Amino acid sequence: MRLHRNLVFTVIDSLRDIFNESVYADKAVETALRRDKRWGARDRKFVAETIYEIVRWKRLYAEIANVKEPFSRQDLWRLFSVWCVLRGIKLPDWNQIEPTPTRRIKGKFDELSKIRKFRESIPDWIDEIGVQELGETVWTKEIAALNKQADVILRTNTLNTTKEALQKRLRTEEIDTEPIKGHPDALKLVERANVFKTESFKKGLFEVQDASSQLVAAYLDVQPGMKVVDTCAGAGGKTLHLASLLKNKGQIIAMDIYESKLKKLKVRARRNGAHNIDTRVIDSTKAIKKLYGKADRVLIDAPCSGLGVIRRNPDSKWKLQPEFLDNIKNVQLDVLQSYSKMVKSGGKLVYATCSVLPSENQQQVEFFLASDAGADFTFVSDKKVLSHESGFDGFYMALLEKK
Repeated sequence: MRLHRNLVFTVIDSLRDIFNESVYADKAVETALRRDKRWGARDRKFVAETIYEIVRWKRLYAEIANVKEPFSRQDLWRLFSVWCVLRGIKLPDWNQIEPTPTRRIKGKFDELSKIRKFRESIPDWIDEIGVQELGETVWTKEIAALNKQADVILRTNTLNTTKEALQKRLRTEEIDTEPIKGHPDALKLVERANVFKTESFKKGLFEVQDASSQLVAAYLDVQPGMKVVDTCAGAGGKTLHLASLLKNKGQIIAMDIYESKLKKLKVRARRNGAHNIDTRVIDSTKAIKKLYGKADRVLIDAPCSGLGVIRRNPDSKWKLQPEFLDNIKNVQLDVLQSYSKMVKSGGKLVYATCSVLPSENQQQVEFFLASDAGADFTFVSDKKVLSHESGFDGFYMALLEKK
């Protein structure tokens, strides 16, 4: 591989923004890819994947390069040099690149690869909590799986097409996909591509959504004509899936504390042809109280650590702090206590997170069921999705029924 100066400089600038300015990696990549309209698909792929790779392995590379945050520009070039050496890429003779001790880098890599927190490039406290909650064996497998690059998974919008018809149409747009067993609406890209530029996307034939995430709406057991509340809807990935499952019949009330996210949901809903979604901003407890006892189904896709999705958000493991985890568990209990009151008698509730930690998942459900608010609910079933077993994101979902 021949390195091009303009592409590498873009990578270095983006890493500076992510590590030193706390810019989210996806936003930094988005900005980077707008830098030069002349770049082809291969150039764009190099920029995006190199940024994500160095972010993912930051701790390991920094240890090998013997640099510490905040990183100087020269430190960032050293991280890049380590990335090149470990991938067998010949370093160019540029002023920014110092003489690089290839043998020492490889030796240090072999040495650090024996220690999980360096090998998997994670903070000490995350490694400790992973072992504490999942055990050595499971955590070792899980964190290794969570460090692999995530596949691009599509969810067929069955309001507008079928999975088979979508697969054929995408083939005409030079995108090959394959179905995923156990996921009726999912297609996996054989090779990564920018699917957002396709006519199929513009016509609302699919959404990008991980296979594990696609299990959540289906777990809610909705039927056309029902009144369904998605309490933490965000930009609406699961809301749109619910609209498909309801076949545009009945009503979905998509709620969130962020109006900006609900605005994005409205745009996506128009593209999807989903006509049964009402959006409501949670700006006071009044918005929730109005719906007490009125919903056939309630989805609580609760705020969480996001440890199950660090494959696609590798910078999140550097932003996450122990105190956030403690605080978010209190939020999870609060939303369960409050939002569960929207379920009517005989209705059902799904509590879900994109975390693999039992303390955010089954333990929260147990606490809820033991509380006064949970006394009217019975546990039906739950599903724990671990990345090393599924090959997709880590998720948890529990189905509860109101007496």
